Amino acid sequence: MRRHRKVKIVATLGPASSSKEVIRALHEAGADVFRLNMSHGGHEDVAARHRIIREVEAESGQPIGILADLQGPKLRVGVFGGEGSAELAVGAAFRLDLDPAPGDVTRVQLPHKEIFDALEPGASLLVNDGKIRLKVVDCGADYANCTVTVGGTISNRKGVNVPDVVLPLAALSDKDRRDLEFVCELGVDWLALSFVQRAADVEEARTLCKGRAAILSKIEKPAAVKSFDEILAVSDGIMVARGDLGVELPVQNVPPIQKRLVRKCRAAAKPVIVATQMLESMIESPVPTRAEVSDVATAIYEGADAIMLSAESAAGSFPREAVATMDAVAREVESDPTYTQIIEASRMAERRTVADGIVAAAREIAETTDVKAIACFSESGTTALLVARERPRVPIIALTSVEATARRLSLSWGVDCVVSDPVDRFKHAVLAAIHAAVQQDYAAPTDRIVVTAGVPFNTPGSTNILRVAPCQERLIYEGEPE
Repeated sequence: MRRHRKVKIVATLGPASSSKEVIRALHEAGADVFRLNMSHGGHEDVAARHRIIREVEAESGQPIGILADLQGPKLRVGVFGGEGSAELAVGAAFRLDLDPAPGDVTRVQLPHKEIFDALEPGASLLVNDGKIRLKVVDCGADYANCTVTVGGTISNRKGVNVPDVVLPLAALSDKDRRDLEFVCELGVDWLALSFVQRAADVEEARTLCKGRAAILSKIEKPAAVKSFDEILAVSDGIMVARGDLGVELPVQNVPPIQKRLVRKCRAAAKPVIVATQMLESMIESPVPTRAEVSDVATAIYEGADAIMLSAESAAGSFPREAVATMDAVAREVESDPTYTQIIEASRMAERRTVADGIVAAAREIAETTDVKAIACFSESGTTALLVARERPRVPIIALTSVEATARRLSLSWGVDCVVSDPVDRFKHAVLAAIHAAVQQDYAAPTDRIVVTAGVPFNTPGSTNILRVAPCQERLIYEGEPE
């Protein structure tokens, strides 16, 4: 099932998309990776969806990536008396403390001592996605006296954001640790880490993963933006979670941040997902707004590896239509000559290693001659990621004998994965690449492809050989002794 686009689509599964029929329909409509949201549903639900994805994968013959998204610490206020809410007026005094007594119009419990330990006068507290805003006047080890700067109704267990300080909280809660072990044993390909504030949060998750899944860091807090270079260095991929960033930062700051983060990920050859609120109106409508279509198109023009659907596919009334819309927008954008100009103008040269030079040469050869595809053998995925960083005009075929590598690469821009038999000679690699290119209609028997690999094989990061191979070569070698 060849995709006629380079950007990948991530679809979140949920109540609206739990059956095999719907999951198969989402894949056929264009979903390359499925997201399992650990904030909703129990382990039995997650295991059932995982099993169905693998069944659809086996039937389609195409690797499908599975991303498990950990919930992260949830900071919430306590409960209120009476009807479970209070109306806060602008300018009123309001106190947060550790007292579990029901709240009222003057105070409520905030059962997170770590927040009080980090607060300072002048800090902001955002409740219910920023609908209620408080400014700290004075604070101590168990309280914060605040002034209401944006009023409204505050109710039971609404979420709290603290944008101005780095909280002394680990990114992994006890629930996250249990979920991490469960999904790693289940066999997911990517693990999305919420509430990342520093590189150490990622390193802790990597230690617990023990190589069973690639780590994708969600950038949803101002502290993560400030420490982005360090976080990127220890992550396998990045998710730009614009919804949460838009709560904790002025909304006008989010677009330039998105653009900077995408470019840094491209330069580092690490996949980046642009996520949240991309086609939100399609939760209830079969067609998106023009503004949403423009938002999706912007992420594609920036060169993001993947774009993601959340509630649209998990709980909406039109999950298949949402995926199909993303697919249609992507194909239309990528057929625009301006898209190629923007992608190539934003390409950043990285020429530090032999592998960098090989993949750059592969891209240049493909774009200056009549070469139909770049095929790379990549047991670890490194070579394919480097080729994808070049954003070539021709298709990228990644051949690997490691099924887990093929599934992880399903998140990477322009990479079509083929699970092949192991090879130990470059000639065999060339023949396998030609076979895959012809069989999947990337090239005709009279065409040529570029083949890259690392020799000796099975050595990660050893890309050191390139060949322009006529597809007729497969016929020449047929019947030749091993």
